[in-house]
Amino acid sequence: MMGFTADTINLTIVLMGALAAGFVSGFAGFGTALISAGFWFHVLPAAMVPPLVILAAIGGQLVGLVTVRKAFDWGRATPFLIGGAAGVPVGVWALSVASPGALRLSVGLFLMGYALYQLVFGLAKFSIGRWGGRPADAAIGIGGGILGGFAGLSGPLPLVWLQLRGGPSDGQRAIYQPFNLIVLSLAGVVMALGGQITRPVLLAAALCLPVTLVGAWIGARLYTGVSQETFRRVVLVLLLFSGVVLLAQTVG
Repeated sequence: MMGFTADTINLTIVLMGALAAGFVSGFAGFGTALISAGFWFHVLPAAMVPPLVILAAIGGQLVGLVTVRKAFDWGRATPFLIGGAAGVPVGVWALSVASPGALRLSVGLFLMGYALYQLVFGLAKFSIGRWGGRPADAAIGIGGGILGGFAGLSGPLPLVWLQLRGGPSDGQRAIYQPFNLIVLSLAGVVMALGGQITRPVLLAAALCLPVTLVGAWIGARLYTGVSQETFRRVVLVLLLFSGVVLLAQTVG
């Protein structure tokens, strides 16, 4: 009924993916697509995974958003949001014409290179401050919107950019967290209009979303208890892991 063999092993894999993706999203504010896809592509039809990832990511983002609501800076976030809204339709359209392998390879190499550089040399070695201003922020938003519409990868590009901008982790997250939520919600609307959110996807989402929300709540609770330096290093490790996953998917 749900488009996959609902035996105990497959069901366990689906729910583990939902829990892990929710936890990472609640803690770091991104990562649902990369974590959940690593589980779900093994047991679900490929066409179900992108829309299911989007729905799960929206749920996780809603929980994480509450964690940083007091640090919201809508004026600073506006260029990202406008750019993201413009990029989403391009990303969804690219699903039908572009090569997923080429995208995974390029994004994976970039994330691995950036994360390794920062982990080895430290964030203070390379910072761009306010270089490029709001137009540059909007351009990054467009890129994040395209990646979000294409593969649910709205988070890494704005996150990297905001790390290079500098500032406290709460302030950075208060920008990329609502950005992720809005971009992924727009991607979900476009996918629904395109007929990609089917009945099997909705049934799978009904199964996964409660588990994702629990994982996101646990991750958000853990986030409030860590230092900024610990959070920064965890995020860099997650970015490195994300790059490795994307490269592995390309090779696979």
